[in-house]
Amino acid sequence: MIRIVVIDDSAFMRKAIQLMAESDPDIKVVGMARDGMEGVEMVRNLRPDCITLDLEMPRMNGLEALDIIMRDTPTPTLVVSSISTEGAAITLEALDRGAMDYIPKTQSFVAIDITSIKEELVRKIKSIVKQAPTKRKAFMAALERRRKRKETMEAGSDESTIIPIAKSLLDKSYSVLAIGVSTGGPPVVQHILENLPADFPIGVLVAQHMPATFTKAFAERLDKLSALEVREAVHGDTVTKGTVLIGKGGTHMVAKRQGTKVRIDMNQRPDGLLYFPSVDLLFSSITSMYGSHTLGVILTGMGQDGLLGLRDTRKAGGTIVAQDEDTCVVYGMPKAVVDDGIADLVTADVNMPEVITRLVQ
Repeated sequence: MIRIVVIDDSAFMRKAIQLMAESDPDIKVVGMARDGMEGVEMVRNLRPDCITLDLEMPRMNGLEALDIIMRDTPTPTLVVSSISTEGAAITLEALDRGAMDYIPKTQSFVAIDITSIKEELVRKIKSIVKQAPTKRKAFMAALERRRKRKETMEAGSDESTIIPIAKSLLDKSYSVLAIGVSTGGPPVVQHILENLPADFPIGVLVAQHMPATFTKAFAERLDKLSALEVREAVHGDTVTKGTVLIGKGGTHMVAKRQGTKVRIDMNQRPDGLLYFPSVDLLFSSITSMYGSHTLGVILTGMGQDGLLGLRDTRKAGGTIVAQDEDTCVVYGMPKAVVDDGIADLVTADVNMPEVITRLVQ
């Protein structure tokens, strides 16, 4: 049985989350708190397997509560957030502070698509509890890595560990970097882009599973933290060295050649796919443009979006780097690639900037 605590200042939301979560027989809401202060105490006393956390609350807001919880009683946390621009920004901050994933709070909680919201809530609760974070040692280790990484960056330390990379990979040339990522991904993408050099010689494309209102805030946040230019992609953008294009939520991002340039086509075809933007479509289209000069990176996430696209990358002779199981919030997308035997290199999230930089320079 998965035991969860719901922290939300809205009585309606607390009850709605309880009803949706407990629609699955494997989930039980063991406590409901009205604000962050009450939530911190409840988590301390009940020691649940998972928390759902609102961010805008009186007395003690969600970020303040999250900091205390992650310090004193680290627990896998699912943020319940507004899909407004402000809500997106604060949600990304929560993910950086230790939350594992989020559910957008919209009118859909009371609309006709309540079923899809319920299914997503249950799926995400089960996913973050099923994976390594429920193994207390693994979860604590992940939080410690995140803390040390932030301390290292703030201190400006240039201490690094040399990660073994096959000479055959280092001898190749790369013209584009494509990154596919989902659950637990924003802090990892942030870590990568914060640590890529200003003279990074190739263009970067990122397909992160996010709502449409989140990707713009995500790009703006990363642009402030990275030496590279980071922005949400728009139709017709050119893939340019030193520029990072984030695929807009709700829309696929694919590459198409126009003369000597590779441009971005934003569309919603095919419309039957589970994820928008599709990581599979990004990898396949980029590989069709750049062939063996493609560097594909697959990061933490549920499911196996990216596997089919990276099979194309493998056939074309491109290089594939996957995040390892120990540092994934959800070891789904990288696992599919590793199990398929097509990953050239598997490494921890903290090593990604070094690995990528050494490959392309």
